[in-house]
Amino acid sequence: MANSEIHWSLATFAQGGQSVAALEVNGTAYRLEPSLARVGLAGQDSVAGLFGDWPRALAALRLAAQQVQASDTLTASARLAPLLYPGKILCAGANYFDHLAEMGMPGAKKEDQRLFFFMKPPRNAVVGEGNTVHMPIDTQAFDWEVELALVIGKTARNVSVEQALSHVAAYTVAIDFSARDHNRAPETFYKLDWVAGKGHDTCCPMGPRLIPAEFFGDPQQAALKLSVNGVLKQDGHAKDMIFSVAEQIATASRIMTLDPGDVLLTGTPAGVGVPHKTFLSVGDKVDAEIAGVGKLSVAIGPSR
Repeated sequence: MANSEIHWSLATFAQGGQSVAALEVNGTAYRLEPSLARVGLAGQDSVAGLFGDWPRALAALRLAAQQVQASDTLTASARLAPLLYPGKILCAGANYFDHLAEMGMPGAKKEDQRLFFFMKPPRNAVVGEGNTVHMPIDTQAFDWEVELALVIGKTARNVSVEQALSHVAAYTVAIDFSARDHNRAPETFYKLDWVAGKGHDTCCPMGPRLIPAEFFGDPQQAALKLSVNGVLKQDGHAKDMIFSVAEQIATASRIMTLDPGDVLLTGTPAGVGVPHKTFLSVGDKVDAEIAGVGKLSVAIGPSR
């Protein structure tokens, strides 16, 4: 069977109180370490470790997907975030025309916009599926945003738009949870506090898996959906981004070096809670889905 006919992905599961990296092939998860050792890449027991030399890892993963063994099948109780943990999490703000419109800027033109980023703490914000998200302390305006996220596979510094996508290793689903009330600081000269609004623990779920870029195709063709308690809230498409994924990578790489294993969240379409003053409560379930990647489901727990 040709490599192109074997679609595989990367995931991380919880088993026996430990995180176990997995290679998923045809819907079955196999332990990553023995699968790679079988094709000559020994000692790789985490997804994060693959990005140290992604070209070498990618070649091994393609071979390993053809040679998985039933003895390596992984039975796990829960999925963790597939990448534990990114180097940096860089997030593009206000990057869909329809989202700008619902936030009070209808008719916005690209030439009048400036792409801007904020960051989330990689070790504390990233969680996987399940009862994993905790309400930020003292917020009364906890909001959701489904986002297409990408993982950098090759160092990017001052790259061109034309070359930007060649630096992407994989894609996944992310949810950017926000404390909207903490984000605003109208009494100050700076007006917005992005750390207080966006930097809370557990507020960047990712998953359910990493889809290699070669299988995902054109990121501008991605369809995104998010539901709260089964009610569809966001139903958008990446073609409506103001700045494309490639433009985001190119711009970010002029600000800072993007290292292998860094993650970039690329913005959210319309349908967030703040325009209607509809926010999340403890016990709510949020399902985020991107075609070609899968569904990421989390539940909101109390502050801690």
